[in-house]
Amino acid sequence: VMKGYWPEQGKGLVDGWLATGDVVKMDDDGYFYITDRVKDMANVSGLKVYTRLVDDVLYEHPAVADGVAIGIPDPDRPGSDRIKAFIRLKPEYEGKVTTEDIISHCREKLPPYSVPKFIEFRKELPLTVTEKIFKRQLKEEEIAKMKAKAE
Repeated sequence: VMKGYWPEQGKGLVDGWLATGDVVKMDDDGYFYITDRVKDMANVSGLKVYTRLVDDVLYEHPAVADGVAIGIPDPDRPGSDRIKAFIRLKPEYEGKVTTEDIISHCREKLPPYSVPKFIEFRKELPLTVTEKIFKRQLKEEEIAKMKAKAE
């Protein structure tokens, strides 16, 4: 694909591969699929949680209009994360769906360490300029809340 970034030959390569930051899987037929971004991966007690997989499960719930999961620092386990989901409900479900409804749905479809520990319902979720949910902003908000709480 490329030799590296100009003017530094080899920069951005890992073992001869371009390090894009994407998490990719290959199926039995040799096709590759981008499944997540490395920066969106959470570390829950040493276990990797690809938050995109959690997002997919959130979207399977009939009440969810938009939903994303992020890893937030676990204050009880330095270097570890907890999973938090942010959800915008479809209008007809507002006030009718609880945190436990969402967590129960996730428990049916995800390994225990991937199930969100926290759910936050919002009327709106922040968007990037390309109109994707802005996970980094949500994470920054959570870290700022944690710092303010610690002071």
